[in-house]
Amino acid sequence: MVLIWVFQNRYDRGVNKTPSKPTNRQSRPFVIALTGGIASGKTAASDAFAALGVPIIDTDVIARQVVAPESEGLRQVVDAFGPDVLNPDGSLDRRTLRSIIFADPPARLRLEGILHPLIAQSAMRQLSEVEAPYALLVVPLLVESGLFTEADRVLVIDVPERVQRERLMERDQVSEDQAGAALNAQIPRQQRLERADDVLSNTGTREALREAVQTLHQRYLQLAAGAA
Repeated sequence: MVLIWVFQNRYDRGVNKTPSKPTNRQSRPFVIALTGGIASGKTAASDAFAALGVPIIDTDVIARQVVAPESEGLRQVVDAFGPDVLNPDGSLDRRTLRSIIFADPPARLRLEGILHPLIAQSAMRQLSEVEAPYALLVVPLLVESGLFTEADRVLVIDVPERVQRERLMERDQVSEDQAGAALNAQIPRQQRLERADDVLSNTGTREALREAVQTLHQRYLQLAAGAA
């Protein structure tokens, strides 16, 4: 099946007729925020952009960095949730922390209140150091977190939920019920699509994905040049 890509401008669809311009254009490149549901192919897409020389800033990577042993982020997490969230070697016990926030929704908000500012600060610092025409900012929970609203465009990697479920079952070796639960824990697909400027339908082959990314890359270079 041929991969289909389309450009969708949310402002043209009436969501916001007067988009605000980023206030810190001089301090960062043109920014494409990439997001998508679980098992939609975000990593494959970002890898394809990286192969074209596009700088990749991945907030999942940053989220691990800000709670590294002896970091300020980890200190704040321990202050908020107690020493039981530490492994014997001083690293974060992610399984214990996950069980705490799943059992107590307000705890998740406290954790986000600690991590989100640190993640945003690190991401913006990395963006300020980029010298390429544009950068790809990978934010799996872009819509849910409300972060990075000043990104110049939002690219959503999209597949039908049926495909997500099948890929998730194969990738993680989980049951259909477990895959369904993981999907249900995320925001609805339509809500994510409504946030998109560009939608990349990732239902084809890896080669088709690379070709579509190449087309998007050329488009983003043009947009970045026009915004400079």
